[in-house]
Amino acid sequence: MYTSKEIAAFEAGIKLGALYHQFVGTPVSVETAESLERAIERSISLQPYVVSVSVRIDRSMLMGNVFGYSELSGKMIRAEVGVAYEGAHVRAVLEYDPEKDYPMMHLK
Repeated sequence: MYTSKEIAAFEAGIKLGALYHQFVGTPVSVETAESLERAIERSISLQPYVVSVSVRIDRSMLMGNVFGYSELSGKMIRAEVGVAYEGAHVRAVLEYDPEKDYPMMHLK
């Protein structure tokens, strides 16, 4: 049997994985980044056990193409999700790790 904290940690990972795979590739520009951040937060907040979500897109990485927008990549995202399950609370983060050159997820 799993503990409440283990279940909460698993749920947090599911939320960040869903966020990453659902939104990477989304067209985004400096003008639309804030509304995309809010849309991602609202979408993830609908999932079970979520108590908080924060998403930031690194605008310095938004290099518009000939049509004036970028595609959201994992390197651009910093997200934090809070999950509560049967009295256990966890916070998990998705953020770019420059040493690994990869967006990593971890418990905070």
